[in-house]
Amino acid sequence: MAHYASERECEAMTKPVIGMNADFRSAKGETPAYSCVAAGYYDAIINVGGIPVILPPYECVEDIETVLDRLDGVMLVGGADLDPRRDGWMLHPTIQLQDSRRESFDRCMMRLVSERRMPMFGIGAGMQLLNVSQGGNLMLHIPDDRPNALPHKDPLDPAHRHTLELVPGTIMERVYGDGELRVNSMHHMAVDEVAPGFKVSAICPDGIVEAIESTMSDWFAMGTQFHPEASTASALDVRIFEEFILGVAEFQGAVRLVA
Repeated sequence: MAHYASERECEAMTKPVIGMNADFRSAKGETPAYSCVAAGYYDAIINVGGIPVILPPYECVEDIETVLDRLDGVMLVGGADLDPRRDGWMLHPTIQLQDSRRESFDRCMMRLVSERRMPMFGIGAGMQLLNVSQGGNLMLHIPDDRPNALPHKDPLDPAHRHTLELVPGTIMERVYGDGELRVNSMHHMAVDEVAPGFKVSAICPDGIVEAIESTMSDWFAMGTQFHPEASTASALDVRIFEEFILGVAEFQGAVRLVA
């Protein structure tokens, strides 16, 4: 017989509610528009004690505000490329754009999350958006901007990996500790100048930024260019989600103390 937790038990094991965006595909021919998200993202949150909530691309700011009122943290998932024209740059021929409805929603939500100082974790394009939204910028195509860089994307090998160097005293060092480390790599854009209020927490040996985190005392925010939720990730990568949930819990505790 299934056991259903009592109200007292539920209060004792309150889990943080984490909102996450989803990809969006516009209607094409007879195929209707739809949203989708890889299961690895929400499974990772479930496995570390969070409750994931998938958010559709709302088009009303007030609706986004209402949803954020009910969340404890936000995770921005990866996907296709951001449109550099929205940040004052030209469109590179290699860029494969996200659907504009998704990107508009993501950018609006990112702005609101920043204003509220809500805990957040950006993965892939999510980290890139975190960086540009806070005043940093991006390389539009690594082979052009850094011709001597290691390969960061192999179209024939979705499990392509490269080594990672950790910055002492950062979340990434807490996650991985010492030893040789390799992470998956499937991107052609990358963080260039890191936004004010953030620092690099992991890099590829060629200097490409692979993780960033906030240096601000009032905002827990982090990002990884690699994908710890993917099937190509290592078992150790799960620790990144644990650190995120711990950061959310600390924020919840601070809010309770202020209230």
